[in-house]
Amino acid sequence: MKRVAVLVSGGGTNLQALLESERRGENPDGKIVLVVASKPGVYALERAAGFGVEGVVVARKEYASGEAFDAALLETLRSHAIDVVVLAGFLSVLGPSVIAAYRGRILNVHPSLIPSFCGPGYYGLRVHEAALARGVKVTGATVHLVNEECDGGPILLQKAVEVQPDDTPESLQKRVMVEAEWQLLPRALAMVCSEEV
Repeated sequence: MKRVAVLVSGGGTNLQALLESERRGENPDGKIVLVVASKPGVYALERAAGFGVEGVVVARKEYASGEAFDAALLETLRSHAIDVVVLAGFLSVLGPSVIAAYRGRILNVHPSLIPSFCGPGYYGLRVHEAALARGVKVTGATVHLVNEECDGGPILLQKAVEVQPDDTPESLQKRVMVEAEWQLLPRALAMVCSEEV
């Protein structure tokens, strides 16, 4: 049984999808045992508590350097014997020491079809604003393994979502979450936990 940590920075909608999937028995080889928030007071911590999962805060702004933050994050993960890490709307960039410690075992969900609208500066609503500004007819979501390149690791799963003529960034964000992110992320986590990938 793989011990999973989910790293969050906000409301935790992807965390909710992961927890509900686990409750339905869709990840028999893994268990979410820890939620790490990048700042206190985020709603994702309440979601974790609702499922009986321990929540902790490792706030980037409390550390003088990225290296110190990475060391604190690594210590938190190691002290909980974490095997697999999921980035679910986690807005702090992981440094090389964390990536090296969990190489091939860190998943990220990105709200576009990589390589479109990805890389530094593309997160949250910015991704959907860019897609609408470009006039694409199809967008979607990607789950990939994390490496040193922002949004550059090997792709595990992708799913396309149609853009509607009257879409706003907010409506497109919601549809991509419901139709793609919330389906792909639990499936990819189960794949990693079962060592299918």
